[in-house]
Amino acid sequence: MKVLLIGSGGREHALAWKLAQSPLMSEFYAAPGNPGIAEHAVLAPLNIEDHEAVAAFCSDKAIDFVVVGPEAPLVAGLADRLRADGLMVFGPSAAAAQLEGSKGFTKDICARYGIPTGAYQRFNNAPKAKAYIRAQGAPIVVKADGLAAGKGVTVAMTLDEALAAVDDCFEGAFGAAGAEVVVEAYLDGEEASFFCLCDGKHALQLATAQDHKRVGEGDTGVNTGGMGAYSPAPVMTAEMVERTMKEIIEPTMRGMAESGHPFSGVFFRRADDHE
Repeated sequence: MKVLLIGSGGREHALAWKLAQSPLMSEFYAAPGNPGIAEHAVLAPLNIEDHEAVAAFCSDKAIDFVVVGPEAPLVAGLADRLRADGLMVFGPSAAAAQLEGSKGFTKDICARYGIPTGAYQRFNNAPKAKAYIRAQGAPIVVKADGLAAGKGVTVAMTLDEALAAVDDCFEGAFGAAGAEVVVEAYLDGEEASFFCLCDGKHALQLATAQDHKRVGEGDTGVNTGGMGAYSPAPVMTAEMVERTMKEIIEPTMRGMAESGHPFSGVFFRRADDHE
């Protein structure tokens, strides 16, 4: 089997390491890759934002299977473009990838299908967002709607922090990702990440993890893409795993399928111990 891996981060390095162990592998390429990935795959100098170039490479190399790692190319529709050529692709369609690409979309899915989530409102202008924040008070959470490399969320403990976060979003700190903001109730508790392998209808639990995003010691400072993580997450007891599957994962899968956009690939959600 000839395989192309899309991406250049640590996630893709781990995928490359494991994919290279498959006895089914005959040729293995990665684009754009990194030095670690180069130990396992032949790097292809492709611009992964150029979907036609990626499709042409797949045709030229007779690629059988494509694994798309990062969120951005999935949200941009790379998997859709390659599937149109008859390729097998691991990763959701652009429509299904909105679960990661738009926080507002995900909150709306939760509200529509009765999936537990904090109270929220969506805004596309600063004055209305600020008025809502003043009415709700702090602490409160302000999120850039789109992909922001894990940096678009502000857990504001004061009104001034929250209002400044709104300005950051609408003044372009996160580019197009901040054209809309989600303002969400602050929930106090321990958070963990939950991963499932999905085929559009069914979900198989993979693992739990806990990452720490704040830049400073003692969980202080601004969010980053991640300062460190460990797996499994002790907070995810057997009871919590069961609740997460029944209350979050399964209804999300049903909701996406009912909406005409079944999710396939690795589904990632955050769970917490809030009652």
